[in-house]
Amino acid sequence: MSLTVRDRAVAESAPAAAPSGEVGARRGTVLSGGRATIVTMRIGSLRRGRATETAPGVTGTVRLDRRTKNLTKRLRPGDVAVIDHVDIDRVSADSLVACKVGAVVNAAASTSGRYPNLGPGILAAAGIPLVDGVGREVFAAVKEGATVRVEGNALYVGDEAVVTGTEQTEATIAEAMTEARAGLSTQLEAFAANTMEYMKSERALLLDGVGVPDVRTEIDGRHVLIVVRGYDYKEDLAALRSYVRDYRPVLIGVDGGADALIEAGYQPDMIIGDMDSVSDSVLRCGAEVVVHAYADGRAPGLQRVLDLGVEAITFPAAATSEDIAMLLADEKGATLIVAVGTHATLVEFLDKGRGGMASTFLTRLRLGGKLVDAKGVSRLYRSRISTLALVLLVLAALVSIGAALAVSTAGRIYVDLLVDQWDSLVFWLENLFS
Repeated sequence: MSLTVRDRAVAESAPAAAPSGEVGARRGTVLSGGRATIVTMRIGSLRRGRATETAPGVTGTVRLDRRTKNLTKRLRPGDVAVIDHVDIDRVSADSLVACKVGAVVNAAASTSGRYPNLGPGILAAAGIPLVDGVGREVFAAVKEGATVRVEGNALYVGDEAVVTGTEQTEATIAEAMTEARAGLSTQLEAFAANTMEYMKSERALLLDGVGVPDVRTEIDGRHVLIVVRGYDYKEDLAALRSYVRDYRPVLIGVDGGADALIEAGYQPDMIIGDMDSVSDSVLRCGAEVVVHAYADGRAPGLQRVLDLGVEAITFPAAATSEDIAMLLADEKGATLIVAVGTHATLVEFLDKGRGGMASTFLTRLRLGGKLVDAKGVSRLYRSRISTLALVLLVLAALVSIGAALAVSTAGRIYVDLLVDQWDSLVFWLENLFS
């Protein structure tokens, strides 16, 4: 049947069908013989552009701070951490790994060769790229929060390499460790010299306890658990749960160690330190606060505590905060001091990165057998009453009660009453369902 003039005009005005392979359709209406016919016409759509290829290396938001301890409070997974840390120690490396950073750029040398520091190896084992020796100009070349890319030995902003350094791999780190071990004897001599200087300046504190402040926390005759946010502190606290439950030791948190106690579900009795890494909420938890001051009496952390409305006393000493916590506990009559997260070996002393670690060596000499590392306690100590023993005790008690009821007159009366009550219950149920 031929189209009318009107039908032909409508058909000719319709768009041509889209070529095959293109997506999309439009519906139109064609009148034919007085009837409306729906015609579906395919139209071309915009083709998607090719996906942008991922740039090589690690791309992320940059976070900068010269102090690694401060930077870890702001890091998010995938961030690029820019630090200025000579000889990255184990605690700092563990913190960076825990933050799940994408890469680490160090303005300084991650291993200077003074001693075999543990940090770079930890980063490499976690698969985190490390570029060091880029220079302090990186803090001026990159802005906080910018998107950067780490590839090879360079840090890029866009397509421009703003700083370059040395890319550290497991092979280069192992080589640096070998060279550092060769120079360990020099560091040992320097450590011994620092120890002698500290002994001269603090012999009154070490030998006679002169300068230890009075505290309200009752320590005499009790165990003391001192927690430092150091090596394996979370695992050690978890292993000591039975010990803490049975002995109820005095809980002392050293700076961030107080936060660690709260996170583990404990209430610290005392907080000791320079107050640079403990949170405000923990400072207000009700624990007694002892601010570590310099030997000349200056206490930079005291004002922060007072601004929070928390009372505090000061403890002037040239030792580290963990050492004055141990000395205070010993002077106040603790029978046993258990240390969590503290330093125990020479490499750990050097890995702390300061000459003041000489005080730790002398403090341990003074405390002697009274000081026990948490790992030793968890290996030697077991809960006084095991779960199996408790179950057996309950079963034995039930058997004893049953036997007593069976042989006594009163017991037989109670048994007869229970039998009557049971028969009544059964009879009631039978009538209910009959």
